[in-house]
Amino acid sequence: MINKLTTEQASDYNNLEQMSTTELLTNMNKEDKSVPLAIEKAIPSINTLVDVIHEKMSKGGRLFYIGAGTSGRLGVLDASECPPTYGVSDDWIIGLIAGGDIALRKAVENAEDDTDLAWKNLQEYNVSDKDVLIGIAASGTTPYVIGGLQKAKEHNIVTGCITCNQKSPLSLEADYSIELVVGPEFVTGSTRMKAGTAQKLALNMISTTVMIKLGRVKGNKMVDMQLSNKKLVSRGVKMIMDELLIEEKLAKKLLQKHKSVRKSLEAYKEELEELNL
Repeated sequence: MINKLTTEQASDYNNLEQMSTTELLTNMNKEDKSVPLAIEKAIPSINTLVDVIHEKMSKGGRLFYIGAGTSGRLGVLDASECPPTYGVSDDWIIGLIAGGDIALRKAVENAEDDTDLAWKNLQEYNVSDKDVLIGIAASGTTPYVIGGLQKAKEHNIVTGCITCNQKSPLSLEADYSIELVVGPEFVTGSTRMKAGTAQKLALNMISTTVMIKLGRVKGNKMVDMQLSNKKLVSRGVKMIMDELLIEEKLAKKLLQKHKSVRKSLEAYKEELEELNL
C-alpha cells in the first residue's frame, strides 16, 4: 500500500550527496514552486469546508485538528496562533497531536498507530456534534487520524481532512476532503518538505478565512490581536491612527485606556457621535 502513495514515490533527483550547496537549494526551491499550484487546484474543496466550519462556529461550535508527526505539529501551530492573532479563546480552535504535547519536540513511539487514541484525546474536550474535526495526514493512512474521524462520524460530528494523496483511506472517511497532491518529495518520503508546506498553507487559509468571516478582522487589520509585546502595541497604535486619522499621542492614550484596538476604535467613534447629537 505505502509504495503506491504519491508521497512515497522516489524523488525526481538522485545522488543528492554529490550536489553542490547551490544545486541542492535550487532544486529544492524548484520543487517548492509546485506547492501553490496544488493549493490552487484544491481551492473549491477548501471553500466548501470553510463555509461548513463558519456555519458551525457562528453557532458556538469549535474547530479541532488532529494529526501525528509533522502534520500534528502544523495543526497545533495553526490553532495556537489564532488566540494572539485574533483575540479568540484558546479553546475555540484546538490542535491535538498523537503522543501529546511532548510529541511537539520528540517523536513518541507508536503513538500514531493507536486507532483509539484520538477519540480519547477529543473526549477530554467534550467534543460534540456542534464542532468540526479536521484530520491532517500527508499520507492519508495514519491510524490515529483515521480512527479519530471514524469515531467522530459515529457521533454525527462533521469531519474534514487534509492529505497529499488522492483517494487515500483518510479521504474516504472524511465528509469533506482536501487533497493537496504535490508529488514526490526532494528527499524521498520526507513529507515535512512539500507536503508539510502545502498543509500549512491550507491551514492558514482555513483559519484566516474563518476568522475574517466571523468578524475578527476590520478592513485588513487584526483589531482583536493580543497586545502582548511592544511591537504589537506599536502596531495597535498605528492601526488606531490610520483608522481614526488622529495623532500618535491620542492613539496611545486610547489604547492604554481600552486595552484593545477594536474597543479603542468603538469608544472614540461613540464619543464623536455623542458630541454630534
